[in-house]
Amino acid sequence: MEIIIISIAAFLTSVLTFFSGFGLGTILAPVFALFFPIDVAIALTGVVHFTNNIFKIGLVGKNADKSMLFKFGIPAILASFVGAWVLMQISDMGPLFSYQILDGHFDVTTVKLVISVLLILFSILEISPRLKEIHFGKDKLIFGGILSGFFGGLAGIQGAFRSAFLIKAGLSKEAYIATGVIIACMVDFTRLSVYASRFDTANLNDNIPLLVSATLSAIIGAVLGKKLLKKITLRSMQLVVAIMLMLISVALGFGFI
Repeated sequence: MEIIIISIAAFLTSVLTFFSGFGLGTILAPVFALFFPIDVAIALTGVVHFTNNIFKIGLVGKNADKSMLFKFGIPAILASFVGAWVLMQISDMGPLFSYQILDGHFDVTTVKLVISVLLILFSILEISPRLKEIHFGKDKLIFGGILSGFFGGLAGIQGAFRSAFLIKAGLSKEAYIATGVIIACMVDFTRLSVYASRFDTANLNDNIPLLVSATLSAIIGAVLGKKLLKKITLRSMQLVVAIMLMLISVALGFGFI
């Protein structure tokens, strides 16, 4: 049953990235979290995100700006190691506290609380027009790479910072998209190497059909989404996705998920 739910979610999520502005990993990780521990969910989402980006590189990679890959990408790679390491450390911490509601017992853990807060903050960032207008100059590229890589490694959320720093870098639309895809792929590869220890917990071999199905669904969704609507953001859809993310994040933070 979970393979059907996650595959449908991957397909719809991939389509929604064109409509809502949210990244694939940001929306898909909470769906995986319904079936796996949050650190494992982030790792498995990283696999889908990485393979989906490999596909995108084949489509647009030739247009990437090499200087941006160096200035922004190298700091992002190094910082993603740190972010992924932090995720591994906090995921091993015991519950901060536990509580009961009726017959239900719920644990609030550090990793769930951190990821919950980050998802809520990035949801607000995506739907706030004033915050979306914040951009940074070329002299901040190294700092931007560090932020994007760290949060990419910690929670799989890297697109918001990457966009804020690259959009004013003087790149053409084609170079901007291609450069972002390759940097995302580099960060994914780096953080997956750190997450590898969690794949035993996730019984990766048993879940290969799930990952293949989710990846193919995401690729089909990306192709369909691009044809339906080429990066045009629908405000109502964006708000719906943000509210759903916030609700799931609150449930995660309170230990319901």
